[in-house]
Amino acid sequence: MALSILIVVIAYLMGSINSAIIVCRLLGLPDPREEGSKNPGATNVLRIGGKQTAAIVMGFDVLKGILPVVLAKYLDLGSTATAFTALAAVLGHMYPVFFQFRGGKGVATAIGALLAFHFIIGVMVIATWLLVANFFRYSSLASICAIVLAPFYSMILIGELNSFPPIFFIALFVLYKHKDNITRLIDGTEPKIKFKHTVIEEIMESEPAEDISPHEVPESEMAQSAEKAKPKKAPATKATTEKKESKPKAAKTTKAKVEKTAEPAKKPKATKPKAATKTTKKKE
Repeated sequence: MALSILIVVIAYLMGSINSAIIVCRLLGLPDPREEGSKNPGATNVLRIGGKQTAAIVMGFDVLKGILPVVLAKYLDLGSTATAFTALAAVLGHMYPVFFQFRGGKGVATAIGALLAFHFIIGVMVIATWLLVANFFRYSSLASICAIVLAPFYSMILIGELNSFPPIFFIALFVLYKHKDNITRLIDGTEPKIKFKHTVIEEIMESEPAEDISPHEVPESEMAQSAEKAKPKKAPATKATTEKKESKPKAAKTTKAKVEKTAEPAKKPKATKPKAATKTTKKKE
């Protein structure tokens, strides 16, 4: 009995080690209790620090649920004490003694604890989460449905009433932690999960299609589209411009040559016969 109580206390203390707050401090990120949704969990860390940081936090949260339950099973404390160990780990994550009792919603830690408590129950909880998230696209709704169905899964697979109350309280506390999400789901303001498959689907989701008949399109828009569709002339290069400029120059030179040849030949000047004048003087 004393050993069972000790393991339950250890499970609570392990659950109180909030990985979201510690990882954000080590990486120099803002406190998840003060940023985003102000919930120190993996989902809020995803908004603050990205996918890799959120994956680290998620892994630690699941591990917090697995380790104490595995320890309880190793010590052979019985199904009832093991189930209470799982509950203590989840409560430690929700109300951590090291962080002013301000913790997360306990979904990842609960899944880890259920996987260690009964592997098939844990797998059924994960399958329920994936199924609800795929159909309704709400992470909070998927978490609520998956954890709330866990006590019924335990009754079907284990069939022991002694282990039912701790698992039922896990579901009850998870449901209470999601009270704000439930009000947003009722109001229709809860954000959905975005499953991005292809680039075409992303474009179709971001830009809704509009059915416009060709008669409704104005003539000005039709003319603009027709002008855009016409092939544009290639820009003239330097070689082509130099050729075009050289042609008129050659024509000018040929015209000048023709004009020179066409000019009439000048008449030679008449010269007086000098010899004749000399002979006439001698005769005189």
